[in-house]
Amino acid sequence: MVRHDSLVKDYQGLYSADYEHDACGVGMVVNIHGGKSHELVDNALRVLENMEHRGAETRDKTGDGAGIMVQIPHEFILLQGIPVPEKGKYGTGLVFLPKEEKRQSEILSIMIEEIERAGLQLMHLRNVPTNSEALGAGARQVEPDMKQMFVTGVSDEDLPVFERILYKVRKKIENRIADEDFYICSLSSKNIIYKGMLTSGQLRRYFLDLSNDYFTSGLALVHSRFSTNTFPKWKLAQPFRYLCHNGEINTVRGNRGWMKARESVLSSPALGNIKDIHPILQEDMSDSASLDNVFEFLVMSGLSLPQAMAILVPESFNDKNPISEDLKAFYELLLSAKHESPL
Repeated sequence: MVRHDSLVKDYQGLYSADYEHDACGVGMVVNIHGGKSHELVDNALRVLENMEHRGAETRDKTGDGAGIMVQIPHEFILLQGIPVPEKGKYGTGLVFLPKEEKRQSEILSIMIEEIERAGLQLMHLRNVPTNSEALGAGARQVEPDMKQMFVTGVSDEDLPVFERILYKVRKKIENRIADEDFYICSLSSKNIIYKGMLTSGQLRRYFLDLSNDYFTSGLALVHSRFSTNTFPKWKLAQPFRYLCHNGEINTVRGNRGWMKARESVLSSPALGNIKDIHPILQEDMSDSASLDNVFEFLVMSGLSLPQAMAILVPESFNDKNPISEDLKAFYELLLSAKHESPL
């Protein structure tokens, strides 16, 4: 009789456990007391760098994508000579732009138009210091021009809904610009995202801001990308605006179809006319990006983070796997046609 382990040894072919890889790497570092420091940012980057094996890269060291989300480093921005107002009263975020001057000028004109239409001002555009030598050859060929935008002018009356205003402005800008090299990484009064077509070890070396001692945060999310269903692009690196996602959504085509079908009947007192921000799902993005689009929309419509996540990833329940009556009532309420939902 031939032993099973002998069969495995003799017929394993080209397989070797030494080459095993897992999907995307996700990490988080947070100060539970709310204190901000550069040490926390540095620790988060080290978490990312220790997940190098979780991200994909080509032979020329072009990364599938890596990034970090942190709180807006207010003091760091002031030290750059940018006279922003007090914390929470301005929105900022990184923008990928084409390097061609004419295309960039056309995009900036649309951005300014939509920002001013919302009663705000594009106060400043900062050239983000980067080190292109840190990139792989493939990433360098498609490297965008990198700007940091600063949006001001929110009234005290609108301050409680400033995030929602910035969301609507960003959506209107995105829906008017069909340039492959344009992408707004984030536009927020709270958080900012640094990401790109990088490996885990390249993020710190590429974005020089991240090594500045005055660049501080009390929380950080990091992500190293290993995609199985989309090719690498600068805009597909994570984190996205609300989440990092590790995995592949097998039902993504159906999910996108249902979301698109619902857009014509959606309503939200918080957001006003939904047609102004159609489509909810950004075109030519990954499954994780689509999930983030809908998650962001639900939160901006007035749901809490847990409520929005419970809707997107509902618990499976039956007689053998029961859930609480309160949670069951929550799902029934959402499905009720009589319920005046924010959706």
